[in-house]
Amino acid sequence: MTQAPDWYQAGMPHIWLPYAQMQTTLPPLPVKATQGTRIQLADGRILIDGIASWWTACHGYNHPVLLQALTEQAKLMPHVMFGGLVHEPALRLARRLADLLPGDLSHVFFSDSGSVAVEVAMKMAVQYWLNRGERGRNHFLSFRFGYHGDTFATMAVCDPDEGMHKHFSDVLMPQTIADLPRGEEGEAVFAKLLEIEAGKLAGIIVEPLVQGAGGMVFHDPSTLQILRRLADQHGLLLIFDEIFTGFGRTGSMFACEAAAVVPDIITLSKALTGGTLPLAATVASTRIFEAFLSEKDIHALMHGPTFMANALACAVANASLDLFASELRLEQVARIALWLEQGLAPCRNLPGVCDVRVKGAIGVVELDWIADLKGLKQALLAQHVWIRPFGRIVYLTPALTIEEEDLAGLCRAIATVLKQRDWSQEF
Repeated sequence: MTQAPDWYQAGMPHIWLPYAQMQTTLPPLPVKATQGTRIQLADGRILIDGIASWWTACHGYNHPVLLQALTEQAKLMPHVMFGGLVHEPALRLARRLADLLPGDLSHVFFSDSGSVAVEVAMKMAVQYWLNRGERGRNHFLSFRFGYHGDTFATMAVCDPDEGMHKHFSDVLMPQTIADLPRGEEGEAVFAKLLEIEAGKLAGIIVEPLVQGAGGMVFHDPSTLQILRRLADQHGLLLIFDEIFTGFGRTGSMFACEAAAVVPDIITLSKALTGGTLPLAATVASTRIFEAFLSEKDIHALMHGPTFMANALACAVANASLDLFASELRLEQVARIALWLEQGLAPCRNLPGVCDVRVKGAIGVVELDWIADLKGLKQALLAQHVWIRPFGRIVYLTPALTIEEEDLAGLCRAIATVLKQRDWSQEF
């Protein structure tokens, strides 16, 4: 990196970066601007963004429709508390989400991050049983390779071994972690587990179709059908964490649609505002919502983030939904899936590669192991792309608006770097 800007040199000694060992991590790159699928660095370099800022910028950066909505709302009302007050952008967004989601998922609780949205879903599930007079249902069943957030309740339902939260095992509430049920044999094993555990469970939580931060692990729609069937059999609530998969990423607007399964609670965030502002939603079915209706205040859901239903974020989210309706994003996802299949195919026979897989606008090259993660990141950066491998995978989750040429460049960069050496081996 050439001479860093003054603001970079002055501020870096005081910043604490995410998921980074601050003593050894690579220096972060100073960004000057973004546009479309490009990141402009302060030193003038231009990178093609292959991961859409942790999968959020689904329409690309700086989309004029989103910027216009943001500007117009800022002039009128950036924010007002949501306790005792409401505003048009939030109510309009809640109605539109209810119309888009399947079944009777129609009661929307807004927050400002995905982790909090999952915390709210878990609180809803536990209190659902308390409000019905059933105590002791305060545990959850989740799955290996799952990831649901970094707050304490969500850490407890993440993968306890492969994930990043195993150091906190002594302070987390123990939960039931299982293998995803796949096929008849998997269903039988899972059914036996529920016979033992169901009495203490408030619900089952899963990332539908793709377990994202746990390694981009795919499963079939039939797995979700098994979960719904067995959850109903045991009277359990089913929570779908669609913070990663929602808003077109897997090929349908929401991943649950591919399985024709309606969860009891669904969580949304990331692409909800097109990567522009933080916003999340926990959406419950009518059955869940009605369990909180009572003459007793104690039955109310006692949760209220300060910036809940931020007017700026809700206005931009409404504009994002307009873009999904007018710019045919799901058709673009189908094209991206084909381009990914073609572009990543040359990686299949490279040294150290054990799998290449694609679902919707998600492309994954899995290695036996990544022995030099820093070196791999630097090698990709040298190809003028922004790709952040983790664990054993190099993955692409580009903006849904990406052009074929840029996506081909991303795929070519991955293949070029993986040909340079066997990254699964120490050098």
